[in-house]
Amino acid sequence: MGIVDTGKRLLLGRKLRSTQLSETLLPKRIALPVFASDALSSVAYSPDEIFLVLASAGLSAYSFSWKVGIAVALVMAVVVTSYRQNVRAYPSGGGDYEVVTTNLGATAGLSVGSALLVDYILTVAVSISSAAQYAATAIPVVAGHEVFVAVGATVFLMAINLRGVRESGTAFAVPTYLFMVGILGMAAWGFGRYLFGELPAAESARFDLVTEETFSNGLTGLAFVFLLLRAFSSGCAALTGVEAITNGVPAFRKPKGRNAATTLLLLGVVAITMALSVITLANLMHVRMAEDPATQLIGPDNRLAGDEYVQNPVIGQLATGIFDHFPAGFYFVTTVTGVILVLAANTAFNGFPVLGSILARDGFLPRQLQLRGDRLTFSNGIIGLALLACILIAAFDAEVTRLIQLYIVGVFVSFTGSQLGMVRHWNARIPSEPDPGARARMRRNRAVNATGFAITGSVLIVVLITKFASGAWIAILAMGVLFLLMRAIRSHYDTLSEELAVDDSDHGLPSRVHAIVLVSKVHKPTLRALSYARATRPNVLEALSIDVDPEATARLMADWDAAGLPVALRVLDSPYREIIRPTVSYVRNVRRDSPRDIVAVYIPEYVVGHWWEQLLHNQTALLLKGRLLFTPGVMVTSVPYQLRSSAVAKARADRPQRRRSVIRGGYQGPNDPSPPAGDGQ
Repeated sequence: MGIVDTGKRLLLGRKLRSTQLSETLLPKRIALPVFASDALSSVAYSPDEIFLVLASAGLSAYSFSWKVGIAVALVMAVVVTSYRQNVRAYPSGGGDYEVVTTNLGATAGLSVGSALLVDYILTVAVSISSAAQYAATAIPVVAGHEVFVAVGATVFLMAINLRGVRESGTAFAVPTYLFMVGILGMAAWGFGRYLFGELPAAESARFDLVTEETFSNGLTGLAFVFLLLRAFSSGCAALTGVEAITNGVPAFRKPKGRNAATTLLLLGVVAITMALSVITLANLMHVRMAEDPATQLIGPDNRLAGDEYVQNPVIGQLATGIFDHFPAGFYFVTTVTGVILVLAANTAFNGFPVLGSILARDGFLPRQLQLRGDRLTFSNGIIGLALLACILIAAFDAEVTRLIQLYIVGVFVSFTGSQLGMVRHWNARIPSEPDPGARARMRRNRAVNATGFAITGSVLIVVLITKFASGAWIAILAMGVLFLLMRAIRSHYDTLSEELAVDDSDHGLPSRVHAIVLVSKVHKPTLRALSYARATRPNVLEALSIDVDPEATARLMADWDAAGLPVALRVLDSPYREIIRPTVSYVRNVRRDSPRDIVAVYIPEYVVGHWWEQLLHNQTALLLKGRLLFTPGVMVTSVPYQLRSSAVAKARADRPQRRRSVIRGGYQGPNDPSPPAGDGQ
């Protein structure tokens, strides 16, 4: 095993056979943290976004925060209930893409697929960037280096997920459950202190908010309605990640659909409880949040907070106050919150590769995304997601406030399309169902999905209106570009299939084979190439050399005659000392003179033992192959000659190889215990 293979095994673990796929399936207790970490982690930033938006209208607008929170919770409840129908009806793992494609057509399905892919990339970027900001709050040395921290965390997640779904789920299960314990425990302790009249005010409670001029006349008019809609759309970030379970159904143990539906229910209950608890405690402790705290927060002495003021996230302020007598509780909550924000991206690392493999299977993405790696993961999709997320993090400087504006557009496009697709699904099944009880159940399911369509469609409109100018147009543009790109990929594959389809003209054999062996001198690689070419028994066999150095050409001709090689040597003049152009021109002329002939070009090459030795040799053979491969009717064959230029190469060459193969019929040679078919019959 080489150094590269050894490092790969240390990083990823041993290879898994295809038959071991069932061993990677997840029980519900592991599936919940794997697929729910994104939705649960939104508790760490969605309440912040609600308060940040409402801050523009002053403190009086904060009284609407709990109403906005309830509206978001209701939407989540409807979406979770609706998706429980989806996973039971479509357990194959296609999720929203499969539902929409099956019921609304390929174009609608591709639109949803592009929206989901963009949303998964944004999920990683937003979650990791938020975690980097939490780290900068707790660790001063990280401040100013959030981009490097975020990129490093993304690469770490990529490496863990390359080890396998089960391994990443097991590794991340404990932190996710600790986050649930931390937030719910903090909420319970906080409410307990409130009931006993001991709940302290938040550190930011001493500040007042500077009301923007737009709201100087009070909380009335279209401007305030628009503000509430903006707060609602920002709070709906809590719904991201709910759809991941529908794409990850194949990763569940059997019965897959029922286990996925149960996990969805647990996710909804926990996420709603946590989000509403945080919003309620923030109001009780008089938390103050502002998009620009230096100019929007004003102290009791009528002085602005200024640039020196550091605004901590809502959960950080709650933990500071609730655990003012118990520092360990504060550090526990802030630590697990930072960790869960990193792990939230793990949901995307499970959803993106699966969806990418399905789109690749349908011909909309490169087929490499359909292949499983050594650990039975879709490793190409995992690496691609990490790369795109790192680019996005660097482009937006790991700032959550800028990235959040691009967020949730894609997920609500998929929500809306999926619910409409399920309504069409039930409409098609109900008339053909003979059982009255089953028909009644289907009608109830249709009503649930119709309600989900109406609500998610309304939220989508609100999100588009309130976030378009703030940056959502970038996400929409990305979806459009990805949609067109996937259509172009599918068009390429369709054209390729038509071009490669066998027709009547493909059953005839070529009239002759004209073989050409490229030579520069008489040495072992040349002799091997000549021997191989002669073994193929072509109709015409000739050697071809280009005269770029008269002395070298003279030596070649003398050595050729001295060796007595039974092959004609043709030498082409090259006044400008070119090799590739005369060679390609000659081969094309041979092909042009005999259109029905096949021209076989043999290129002798020697393989060096060290990678750096490649730099000491020209790449003429590689360039020649690149040019000749575009010439119709020309076959290019490399004839390698392995040099033992290092002990490693020699050991590798001498190592016995274990081969496992299955020969489907036929005589295997003189050592085959089975005689050729027909012998002795």
